[in-house]
Amino acid sequence: MNLTRLIPNVYYSDIQDALKLFVDCLEFRIGHEELNSENPFCVIEKDELCMYLFEHPKLAMEHQPEFRIVSRDIEEIYQKVSSSHPEFLHPNLTTVTLRPWGAKEFALRDHQVCIIFQQWE
Repeated sequence: MNLTRLIPNVYYSDIQDALKLFVDCLEFRIGHEELNSENPFCVIEKDELCMYLFEHPKLAMEHQPEFRIVSRDIEEIYQKVSSSHPEFLHPNLTTVTLRPWGAKEFALRDHQVCIIFQQWE
């Protein structure tokens, strides 16, 4: 069995909120979009990461996902995000912190998702 990617579906009440976090802040690019359709969605990509974003208010109320993204340079990501979009910093993990399990972490959140950035020592 050869698996190559895990691609989550993420639901937002307003897909524009998702684009602010993922495209504007984290610099994902839109690979495919149907943002002006009756059921707006898009595929976002960055490096080897991919995610499907959907505007679906009912499902958005039921799902509040949390993701971990592993990086080789967490300090660079933190500096860029904290200077350009500090409003997304999670109040419980606003700085790069060495955690008891040996990983450096900081987190972002909007009203729908939490993203924990992680770098193993």
